Amino acid sequence: MFPKELNDPNLRRVIWSSLIGATIEWYDFFLYGVVAGIVFNKLYFPNSDPLVSMLLAYTTFAVGFVTRPLGGVIFGHFGDKIGRKSVLVMTLMIMGVATFLIGLIPTYAQIGIWAPLLLLLMRVLQGIGLGGEWGGAVLMAFEYAPREKRGLFASIPQIGLAIGLCLSSGIVALLASLPEAQFLAWGWRVAFLLSAVLVFVGIYIRLKVMETPEFTKIKAAKQEANVPFAEMISRYPKNVLLGMGARYIDGVFFNILGVFSIGYLVNTLKVPRQTALLGVSLAALVMIATIPYFGALSDRIGRRKVYAIGSIITGLSSFFAFWLLNNSGGNPVLLWIAIIVPFGIFYASVYGPEAALFCELFDARVRYSGISFVYQFSGIFASGITPIVATALLAQGGGQPWLICAYVMFAAIVSAVCALLMNAKPAGD
Repeated sequence: MFPKELNDPNLRRVIWSSLIGATIEWYDFFLYGVVAGIVFNKLYFPNSDPLVSMLLAYTTFAVGFVTRPLGGVIFGHFGDKIGRKSVLVMTLMIMGVATFLIGLIPTYAQIGIWAPLLLLLMRVLQGIGLGGEWGGAVLMAFEYAPREKRGLFASIPQIGLAIGLCLSSGIVALLASLPEAQFLAWGWRVAFLLSAVLVFVGIYIRLKVMETPEFTKIKAAKQEANVPFAEMISRYPKNVLLGMGARYIDGVFFNILGVFSIGYLVNTLKVPRQTALLGVSLAALVMIATIPYFGALSDRIGRRKVYAIGSIITGLSSFFAFWLLNNSGGNPVLLWIAIIVPFGIFYASVYGPEAALFCELFDARVRYSGISFVYQFSGIFASGITPIVATALLAQGGGQPWLICAYVMFAAIVSAVCALLMNAKPAGD
């Protein structure tokens, strides 16, 4: 049953636009992570030492997170100055072009050092594009939504993460059914080239959306912030720090279960590529239902409570996940349960209410800049370096994952504490 508010054609158009645009952006961004540990480490870096090649591949993956704050600051500024809609069209184009071009880059064997350098450049552009996209997409839904249902409606663009991950891992899993030589020669490239089609669809839909009512009022009254980023930092320093701390478990857990686990299953546990990728895809499918459920739950019992409890449960579930992965005996069903339950259900208790939680940290004058910076800057340590940290902890632990689980639990505690310390009253109320 859809919320009755979606009978409003304008709100329905905004929600669909935010969801589809976010899906495309996340598909493009995650596609890189999905193939980093099974393709790029073999084709784009010297492979005399497999561990070094893997770390280099994950390093270029991390660069996308390092450049996301830059995109957040740049597009957050213009989103708070000229409007949400125009910025969202631009970010979608940047991401789409970069992803398409990754599918055309020759390998290290063909052009030498230029191959990883070009890959790095495209990853930089992906990071800049997503840095401006996420904040605008959730803002459109949040600022259009009825106040009492902002948790639910702001969580709908968050579903784009699940759909994007499902599409990227699912398409790569399908292509991975090709013979090894064909998959490495051209199969994986198809997934990147498909981005061009998705971007055209997304831009067409976004051009039909109106600006949000809250920003329209600010614009009409000529009350835009002169320098949104500076005003955001000066007025909300505590909220910025608490938001980044709360984001910690989101980034760490997602990249352990959604990115690192694929390489771990394939390279350490010797699980077939398709089995590992399908497990992540199935978890993403479950998340499509659980993300809005927890977003709506935050409207009823409070966002801080849902987020804090969800953080702790999510952190604890990493122990269950890796124990079952290691004791599954290669049974695909057990492997999938080990991924689906923690990732598809528990993680959604954090990611569902997160968008509205962060939006309520800032007033509308600086909200685009605020949520973009909190989400993207924290992504450097919460997300970008996580596969590298996990790879190092796995080696330090003698091939056993328990140090990784301890790291996840530390992130969970930090996030829960930060969420509870947030002001219960939304900014601007």
